[in-house]
Amino acid sequence: MSFRFLPDEPVSTVRVPTGQSVLIDTSSRSGFSCIEVLEGVARVYCPCEETEGMTLAFLQADDQLRTDRLCSEGVCVEALTPLRFRSDAEANDNGFDPVNEWTLQLLRIRHLGSAEMRLQALLALLVNRLGRRCGDWCQLPFRLTHERIGELIGSTRVTSTRLISRLRAEQLLVVPTGEPILRLAPTLIESAPLAA
Repeated sequence: MSFRFLPDEPVSTVRVPTGQSVLIDTSSRSGFSCIEVLEGVARVYCPCEETEGMTLAFLQADDQLRTDRLCSEGVCVEALTPLRFRSDAEANDNGFDPVNEWTLQLLRIRHLGSAEMRLQALLALLVNRLGRRCGDWCQLPFRLTHERIGELIGSTRVTSTRLISRLRAEQLLVVPTGEPILRLAPTLIESAPLAA
């Protein structure tokens, strides 16, 4: 897993291209305790050897990541779309922590009975939080690999590929050629278990 390091000193803008990751090492964070996403969508994941790549949360504009609440190994922030964030943000103490909220929702999904239900619940969560309705479709502004989807729903890549192929055959999921988006049928999202 490759990533670049976040500068030790707070900065007003960090740009990360799609597919790149930044390690936030809590042991060297002396000047700040919070990053704030300014634009784009990010995946927050664990760089620890035992749990390498485990997704903790997704963040979007105005979400904050409190670096004083991370494990000693830190976390990585991966740009799912072109990402811009700041590391000189003042932490909001409004009682809402997007990382904890995402982790709770992802844990709830992992406890559903079947892989099909877990995939549908995951897609609904992503669309409801990070996507939008565009005419006859719901749209996500990024794609996830089948391996990443398997990690998120507690299955293998083979199982997630089979389930996604079934959704595509039923025309509930469309992957437009040449576009970094996913289109999902509203009926798939609206009928999902755990729908918010």
